[in-house]
Amino acid sequence: MEPEKQLTILIQRYPVLAPIKERIYQAYQILEQCYETGGQLFVAGNGGSCADSEHIVGELMKGFCKKRQVPEAFSKALVKADPKRGTELAQKLQGALPAVALTGHPGLSTAFLNDVDGLLIYAQQLYGYGKEGDVFLGISTSGKAQNIMYGVAVAKAKGMKVIGLTGKDGGELGQAADAAIIVPEEETYRIQELHLPVYHTLCLMLEEHFFTK
Repeated sequence: MEPEKQLTILIQRYPVLAPIKERIYQAYQILEQCYETGGQLFVAGNGGSCADSEHIVGELMKGFCKKRQVPEAFSKALVKADPKRGTELAQKLQGALPAVALTGHPGLSTAFLNDVDGLLIYAQQLYGYGKEGDVFLGISTSGKAQNIMYGVAVAKAKGMKVIGLTGKDGGELGQAADAAIIVPEEETYRIQELHLPVYHTLCLMLEEHFFTK
């Protein structure tokens, strides 16, 4: 299935998202370009959006709807590296699109919170990990989360692209992002209910593009 067909299916299932179809596709194009050039994705959010960040990484770093078998050349390299375990690894490992949830490093995060400034936890990680060509996906239902905005500033300074996943009027995040996906809802829980099918579709589109089997 062509990646664009996944977007068509999304709009058929959630007609309320039709006005932002092009913004979703724009975000997809940024992600496709990132992975085509060897970049990686960083994701962050707070509360429910923190959980969404981990969810997105889970869909990208392993098979989502496809098994994503590792290339034959790498399978042979695994067997050569470890004749005992190589065959099993070749059968069970799955192709990954590099993605990191900045929400999942409690040792670093609490150290920076205690020693420096808790609002800059995501910014510090983007400064340490990020490089030009990478992408930062910031999730904030209001578009006003300050720890996300500090991260946006660092990402831009690093030459990274920024995708904003938000709601309401988009807030600061909607204005600053290279691609702002502003779902048409006002209540936090309803915004989150639309975020999930949007990011699932982005993950499906990427899987369709990068993994043919």
